[in-house]
Amino acid sequence: MKQFKTLLVAVVLFVGATSFVNAQSKVAHIDTQKLISEMPEMIAAKKQLEQVSKTFQADMKSLMDSYQAKIKQYQAEAETVTATMNETRQKEVVGMENNIREFQVNADKQLQQKQIDLIKPIQEKARTAIQKVARAKGIQYVLDATAGGGVLLADGTDLYADVKKELGF
Repeated sequence: MKQFKTLLVAVVLFVGATSFVNAQSKVAHIDTQKLISEMPEMIAAKKQLEQVSKTFQADMKSLMDSYQAKIKQYQAEAETVTATMNETRQKEVVGMENNIREFQVNADKQLQQKQIDLIKPIQEKARTAIQKVARAKGIQYVLDATAGGGVLLADGTDLYADVKKELGF
């Protein structure tokens, strides 16, 4: 009887340990930042954002060149025109400065919105693929192993290669 109790305790401990090991295998990790940065859609989005940024920079340079040319002209002619004319020119320069600031603010907002519009669907696609792969593998929890993401140790199942395969790249 004593051997039976010992055997029963051993079986219970073994089953408990097996359940614990199986529970741990239901956790995986993936570096989402790395995954998203390597997605073809993200590479294309970055190129598109760079192009939009270059367009804004060219427009800004044009505005600044016009502004600086106007200031040079007005400074050169300041002593040969009337005080009223100089005052009008000063107001025009201030107006140009305001337009430049407004352009910069609007360009930043538009670029930021464009970035959100391009990246959000990419992030959603990656999240969906991660969920699909995790469910197919019977994984209950997926941790983000992105550097600085809070995961200190990631020795478990890495879904990176499987999710990349799911996304087709």
